[in-house]
Amino acid sequence: MSTLALAEHQSQILSSLRRLEGRGTVGDVVAESGLAADEVRAGLKALLGSHLGHLAVADSGELVYSFDPKLIERGTEPLIARMRASAGKALQSGFKAWIVIMLVVYFVVFVALLIAALLANQRGNDSRGGLGRGRGHRGGFHFNPLMWYWIWTPRWRIGRPYYGHRWERTLGKDDKVPFYKKVFAFVFGPDRPQPTQNQLDRSTLRLIRARKGVLTTAELVEHTGATFEAAEEDMGRLLGSYDGEAAVSPNARVVYAFPGLMASVDGTSAPREPSPTWLRLEPQRELTGNAPGANAAVAGMNAFTLVASATAPWFIFPRLGIQGPAAFVGLVLVPIVFSALFFAGPLVRMAGVKLENRRRKRRNVRRLLLGLVYSRSLDGVRPVSEAEAWDFVRARLGEGQATEEQVRKGLRAIATEVDADVSVGDDGAVTYTFERVHDDFAASDSMRRKLRLDQRSLGDIVFSTDDSSAEADARDLELFDRSLLGDDAKLDRYLPMIDRVEYEDDFELVAFDEELARSTR
Repeated sequence: MSTLALAEHQSQILSSLRRLEGRGTVGDVVAESGLAADEVRAGLKALLGSHLGHLAVADSGELVYSFDPKLIERGTEPLIARMRASAGKALQSGFKAWIVIMLVVYFVVFVALLIAALLANQRGNDSRGGLGRGRGHRGGFHFNPLMWYWIWTPRWRIGRPYYGHRWERTLGKDDKVPFYKKVFAFVFGPDRPQPTQNQLDRSTLRLIRARKGVLTTAELVEHTGATFEAAEEDMGRLLGSYDGEAAVSPNARVVYAFPGLMASVDGTSAPREPSPTWLRLEPQRELTGNAPGANAAVAGMNAFTLVASATAPWFIFPRLGIQGPAAFVGLVLVPIVFSALFFAGPLVRMAGVKLENRRRKRRNVRRLLLGLVYSRSLDGVRPVSEAEAWDFVRARLGEGQATEEQVRKGLRAIATEVDADVSVGDDGAVTYTFERVHDDFAASDSMRRKLRLDQRSLGDIVFSTDDSSAEADARDLELFDRSLLGDDAKLDRYLPMIDRVEYEDDFELVAFDEELARSTR
C-alpha cells in the first residue's frame, strides 16, 4: 500500500479504534470502518509504530490490537512540560557559567589579596599600605595563560558532554576534558546520556538479525531486562517501525518476524548476538563523576575561597587598608554565601543519587534472576526456588549488594508477569516453574527453522496480508507443526551464560555516535 493511501485510511482506522476503546481485531476494525481487510491490517501495523499499543491473543487465537484508549502517540510530551524543560535547561546553563566565573574569579582575587597582604606584612607597610601599594610592590598580579588553558581547554567544543572519569579514560591522549566541566560535574553531577530511540533499538535489531529475523517477547526481555508487559508494548512499536509481521502459535504465543531486516547485500546477515541483560548490569551512579584528584582540586579551590573570605576582615583588610561596606559585601558576604551553596550542591544531590543507586541494585537483581530463570526454563523447564535464587544473586553481586527480601520480591514479580506455576514443599520452600519462557523460545525456534529468513532471497514470500483466513490457518499449521514443542526444538543453543557478570556504562550507547559526529565537523 502506498504511503499516501495509508495516510488517507489512518483517520478512519483511528476513529474506529476510538469507538472500540482502543482494542479490537482486524475484523472489528473492518466492520467499524468499512475498509478492506488488507488496508486495515497495514494501517494497524503502522499505528503500532506511532501510537502506544501492543499485540495480544484472544481466546479464539486471533491477534488483538490493543492500544491506549486515548490513542496516545509514542514519544509525545505535553507542551507545558517541554517549555518547562527548555526553560530549566537555559537557566541551568546560565547558572553553570556563573558558578565557574565566581569560583575562578574569587579564587584568583583571594590568591592576589593574600599574596599582597603577606608582602605588605613582611615589609612593614601596614601604616602606608592600601591595596594599590601592596600590589605595586609585587609588580602587579597577572593571570597565567596556562591556567586559562587548563580551565577552558579551547579545543573542547562548547556543549560537548562530559560523562565522568570512566568515559574520560576512553578518550584519546590529546583529548583533555576542561576543568570547568569538572566544576559543573562537582555541583550538578556529570552529564547524563540521552540516547535516541534509534540508538536504543540498535542492539535490539542486532538481536533480531542474530536470531534469524524472528523474536518473541521473552527474547526481548532477555535482552532488555524490561517487564514482560513493557516488552509487549515495545514489540508492538518494533513491529510497526521495522515492517514486522506477527503470527500466533498453536500454544497461543505471539511470534514476530522481520523479513526486511534479513535482507543483506552480501547475503551474510547474522551479526554477533548482543549480550543478554544479566551481562550488562548497571554500575552505581557516582555523585560527581570526577576522579578523586579533580574533586580535590575543585573542593580545594572553593574551600580556600571560603576560608579566605571568612578571615579577610581580620587578616587581609587591615594589612591592605581595605574597608567599607562595599568591600565587606563583595569580599566577605558574597563569597561566603557562594562557597556554602557550592558545597551544598553535591550534598543536596546525594539523596537522589542514593535513591537511584537503590533502583539500579533492584534492576540488577532482576537481571540476574532473569538469567537464572532462563537457564532453568531452557534446560528442561526446571523449577527455581527462592533459596537458590538468593544464593545465586549473592554469589554474583557480593555481600551487602542485595537483601534476601529483594531477591524474593524480584523472583515473585517475574513469576507474576509470566503466570508461573508455584509450588510449596512440605518444608515451606517455594519454587516456581516458568513454562511461558520455554514456550516462547520453542515457538520462535520452530518459526526460524521453518521460515529460514537468513537463507531467503529478497523476492521470497514469507507472510502475505492478502491471505484468506483459510490460507493463513494453513500457513500457520505449516509453520507450527508437531515439532513446535517436541524433540526437534533445540533450545540448548539459547542457554545463557550465567557464571559471570559484566557492567555496561550509560554512555556506551551514545559515545560512538557522538565522537563520530564530532570528527566529521
